[in-house]
Amino acid sequence: MTITSAKNPRIKWVRSLLASSRARRDEGVFVVEGLRLLEEALASGWRARLLLYTPELRERGQALLEGFAAQGAPVEAVPEHVLRAASDTEAPQGMLAVLDWQPLPLPEKLDFVFIPDAVRDPGNLGTMLRTASAAGVQAALLPPGTVDWLSPKVLRAGMGAHFHLPIQALSWDEIAQRLHGLSIYLAAAGQGQAHTQTDWRAPLALVVGGEAAGAGPEAQRLATSRVHIPMPGKAESLNAAIAAAILLFEVARQRGI
Repeated sequence: MTITSAKNPRIKWVRSLLASSRARRDEGVFVVEGLRLLEEALASGWRARLLLYTPELRERGQALLEGFAAQGAPVEAVPEHVLRAASDTEAPQGMLAVLDWQPLPLPEKLDFVFIPDAVRDPGNLGTMLRTASAAGVQAALLPPGTVDWLSPKVLRAGMGAHFHLPIQALSWDEIAQRLHGLSIYLAAAGQGQAHTQTDWRAPLALVVGGEAAGAGPEAQRLATSRVHIPMPGKAESLNAAIAAAILLFEVARQRGI
């Protein structure tokens, strides 16, 4: 079947999902664009509610089309201008999908949790989630005030982390319950121990605050320790995603992950 108009109801539906975090939450879906992300999704067993593609697919795209079709997903051919109308990017790669959100369960015993607090830049949050997944984090817990983690920009920056890393958006009370028994480290410029002098081997959660004001009052109250990254130069602070990467991989280094 071919959709030929950007005014088609399915195209409008995709656009509404891209534009509204509430629409994504209400329907339990999100939009993924690009061959690499879709390959990650398919390989990880995620199911599509809808797949749009342009007919001029090469081998990689054809394999994806066949894979999602084998799941029983509705697949629709569209002209390039229609795909552009449904896309969040200026140069779509010939395919996008609406995927059902499949929450990954938290491990029964948590000992390495990441909490990005009040991170409002989608690129930063996506990069943090990608880094957390690479560093062996068991789960990312997102408190109120953090940007929607299923937005297109977060998904692109996450580079597939969403399909492997358990991610949950929770209230601070819920976060506190899940962190019971863990040491909770808050990254705070100039406060506490240097990150290289901290013993990261015990079960822990790491909180890294957002770009502007850092971590909020709830995170400040919840933290049991503070750590900082020594900076011998003259920069006042680090980008939040860079700081998270330094700290997360110091945990991984000490644990021999």
